[in-house]
Amino acid sequence: MSDRITLLRRDAQEEASRFPALLARAEHLAGTVLLGDHGRRRSGVGDDFWQYRPLRAGDSVRSIDWRRSARGDDQYVREREWQIAQSVLLWVDTGASMRFSSGKDLPSKGDRARLVALAAAVLLIRGGERVGFTGWSLPPRGGDVQILRLAEALATDGAEDYSEPEARGMIPHARAMFVSDFLGNLDPVEAALTKAADRGVRGVLVQVLDPTEETFPFKGRTIFESVGGSVSHETLKAGDLRTRYLERLAERKARLAHLSRLTGWQYLCHHTSDSAQNALLWVYRAMDGGHG
Repeated sequence: MSDRITLLRRDAQEEASRFPALLARAEHLAGTVLLGDHGRRRSGVGDDFWQYRPLRAGDSVRSIDWRRSARGDDQYVREREWQIAQSVLLWVDTGASMRFSSGKDLPSKGDRARLVALAAAVLLIRGGERVGFTGWSLPPRGGDVQILRLAEALATDGAEDYSEPEARGMIPHARAMFVSDFLGNLDPVEAALTKAADRGVRGVLVQVLDPTEETFPFKGRTIFESVGGSVSHETLKAGDLRTRYLERLAERKARLAHLSRLTGWQYLCHHTSDSAQNALLWVYRAMDGGHG
C-alpha cells in the first residue's frame, strides 16, 4: 500500500511540475511572434474609430457624424472597430500515440501540440478573446487565470492509444483548433467537423507528426508497437511495407485536407523537427483570418 501511495505521489508531482514549465515555454513562444495590434478591422461595437462611410438606407439620423458631413454635400457615418470578444474552442489530443518521439533531440508530438495550442491561447486571450476546451470541462473565458487553467489541464495525458475530438458544446459561430497526429480513426474527426460546420464554427486542423512517420526509414526485422502497448506487429522485412505505408499516410493527409475544405476549416501538417514558432504563426494568422 505504501509503495502505491509513493508511486501516486511521484506521478502527481511529475504532472504538477509539467504545467508551469509548459506555461513558461508557451509564454516565451507567444512572445516571439510579432503581432502588432490585434484589431479585427471590422465595424461593430467598440470604442476605437475605424472609418467614415456614406450614410446608407436604414441608418439612423443619430449615427451621422455632422462634423465630417459638414465638409461636403454628403452625409457620413462614423464606424467603430469591432471589439466583441469571440469564443475559441481547443481540442488537443492527449492519447498515448502523441507521446511518441523518434529521438532524444526531438520533442514528443504531444509536447509540441500542447506548446503550440497553449501559446495560441495566450495570444488570443491577450488579444481579448475567450478560450476554452470543446465539451464542457473548461468553458471559454478570458484573463490570465484562464491561461493557468488551460496549462494545468493540458499537462494531463490520456490512457487510450488514440483519443477522439470532443464535439459537444460547440458554440455557434465560434472558432476552433484541433491538434492531433490524426493517426486514429478519422470518422470521429469527420463527425466533429461536420457538427462544427453546421453550427457555423470555423477553425484549423493541425496534424503533428514525427519526421520518421513521414519517411518510414525502417528496414529488416522490426517490431512496431503502439505507445500504449495495445497493438504490436513484427516483420522481418520492414522495408517492404514502406511504399504501402506512405501511400496510406498520403491518403490520410489528403482526406484531412479535403474535410477541412468542405467545412471551411484550414489544415496544416507540422513536423516536430520544424520550428514551433512557424506553426504558431500559421495558426494565429489562420485563426485571425477566419474571424467571424
